[in-house]
Amino acid sequence: MSDLFQTSIAAETSEDYSAKDIQVLEGLEPVRHRPGMYIGGNDERAMHHLVAEVLDNAMDEAVAGHATRIDIELGLDNHVTIRDNGRGIPVDAHPKYTDKSALEVILTTLHSGAKFTQNAYATSGGLHGVGVSVVNALSDIMYVEVARDRLLYKQEYSKGHPQTKLEQIGKTNNRRGTTISFHPDPEIFEEGSSFRPALLYKMTRSKAYLFKGVQIRWTCEPSLLEGTKIPETETIHFPNGLKDFISSQLGERPALTAESFAGEADFSDQQGRLEWAICWPRDEQGFVNSYCNTIPTPDGGSHESGMRSGLLRGLKAYGELTGVKKAAQITGDDLLNGSIAVLSAFIRDPQFQGQTKDRLATPLAAKLTEATIKDHFDLWLSSNPESSRLLLERIIERSDDRLRRRLDRETSRKTATRKVRLPGKLSDCSSGKSLDTEIFLVEGDSAGGSAKQARDRKTQAILPLRGKILNVASATPDKIKANQEIADISLALGCGTKGQFDKEKLRYERIIIMTDADVDGAHIASLLMTFFYQEMPGLIESGHLYLAQPPLYRLTQGSKTVYAMDDDHRIELEKKELTGRAKIEVSRFKGLGEMPPRQLKETTMDPAKRTLLRVNIHNNDDLDPAESQRDAADRVNCLMGKKPELRFNFIQENAQFVSDIDI
Repeated sequence: MSDLFQTSIAAETSEDYSAKDIQVLEGLEPVRHRPGMYIGGNDERAMHHLVAEVLDNAMDEAVAGHATRIDIELGLDNHVTIRDNGRGIPVDAHPKYTDKSALEVILTTLHSGAKFTQNAYATSGGLHGVGVSVVNALSDIMYVEVARDRLLYKQEYSKGHPQTKLEQIGKTNNRRGTTISFHPDPEIFEEGSSFRPALLYKMTRSKAYLFKGVQIRWTCEPSLLEGTKIPETETIHFPNGLKDFISSQLGERPALTAESFAGEADFSDQQGRLEWAICWPRDEQGFVNSYCNTIPTPDGGSHESGMRSGLLRGLKAYGELTGVKKAAQITGDDLLNGSIAVLSAFIRDPQFQGQTKDRLATPLAAKLTEATIKDHFDLWLSSNPESSRLLLERIIERSDDRLRRRLDRETSRKTATRKVRLPGKLSDCSSGKSLDTEIFLVEGDSAGGSAKQARDRKTQAILPLRGKILNVASATPDKIKANQEIADISLALGCGTKGQFDKEKLRYERIIIMTDADVDGAHIASLLMTFFYQEMPGLIESGHLYLAQPPLYRLTQGSKTVYAMDDDHRIELEKKELTGRAKIEVSRFKGLGEMPPRQLKETTMDPAKRTLLRVNIHNNDDLDPAESQRDAADRVNCLMGKKPELRFNFIQENAQFVSDIDI
């Protein structure tokens, strides 16, 4: 029975699958049958790839030094025309196909072209000899004009087949190059697919800055531009190449370094050349774009990896040279994320992943790029010491943030199933909701004891702090993480720090800094505000941080008692409030711990009677918001940062405005 069954299957298979089922696709038929193999699909994105293929050929002529100008025109109904003033595609008879011109062979035969050797092009973007023939195969209309040897030729194609013979139109003394006009075949591409002026304009600009020796003239049908900011016509030229493009992208935004790191260099052994431009905007809004032979490589590849390695090795070496040990911990992501970087490599025989060339896979490109970038980056860093110092400091800060976030994630995973643990010194409130609750950060155990007795247990929590906390503006991340007082504050608030900050997890509605009304108290308050500004800026921006206003003096005259915040307030009260003849008794509070709980509640903690100051990040009306934030950051760095000379200069500049000094 089993033998019979197997014989039946074999017989059926033999009848269904035979030689007649084997198809042989000739010429350009494979392209029309499976367009995805050649341009990545049949959607709108793939249709734009047709323009890229023709434009790449024109750019190859420019990069080879034979063309200085390219025209690209987008017309109605998806008609595109691209023209260059290069040598023009050869029109003489092909040696192998004597009945056809070289032009017809190129346009109708896969894997034909002049880029399989370095005789005509040292480097090129069109590599497989399929680009323009694929465009021909997937267009229902294509017109080609070639101006060569002072003669003009023309030929018409449709769906990969010539519709006319190559025709010599006549003489043309002032024209040379190739013009290709085509219309994508609606039978191939998805319904509704159309060219987007914005995408083509962006592509055009990128080609112009990738090769500073070319001028590209853009023209678009006006009716296609309604609602966009794309120009109808524009001559696009970047005489300084990538450096000009970087400047245009940076605009008015400030950068970490005064000059961008930009340059160009030839590879050794005539393997090609490299161009690059990198800057680091302070707002860290950037991108990394890489190209090979003017072809965009959105997925990066070996050349981009080489750039990353070269930059990283250079900055680490500079850190070691200048004695900055923490430079050893930085990564390529720390260095490049947030930067504006453009890399353009020109190499022989590049290897791409796929016909659409989204990723460069040439191993040698990584080695050549890394060596070239590192050599020039070393020189740039040593020639710009101030910019290099600022760059290294900021990259190390980003590295510290990354390590802190990783530690926070690890801690979160470890404690995810554990019950919430609170600091031992925290006297928490009984309310289970954050609404209308507040935590007082008080100076010392003595003040903490008085505050605990004065508080409303339902809504007010007390966290005593031991003396002056760490100055986070001048401390390393390791010291910040190891500081017990900071750990207690973070644990009590529950909202996380830096990139892990989550306002929704904040356990209290108000955080109130309550310190003594003297110089030491003001210093502690400054340290705490610096901590919140650096580690939890969102807490300040959302209006959750306050300063308590405890009195410095208690004034008593007979049965009347008032409290003064400072000396000026004391004089004012003596003149306006205590006008009797009896002697005024003045008591100065040595600290919050010296105040009886009843008085502390009455003057500082009772919401009905107290005064609170909300802490805000100062906004300078003369500056835009971004500049105002940088101004605040510079002020914090000046007063609380690592450089004492900045504070010394600040004191010298402002000493003239001080009338009384409380020592």
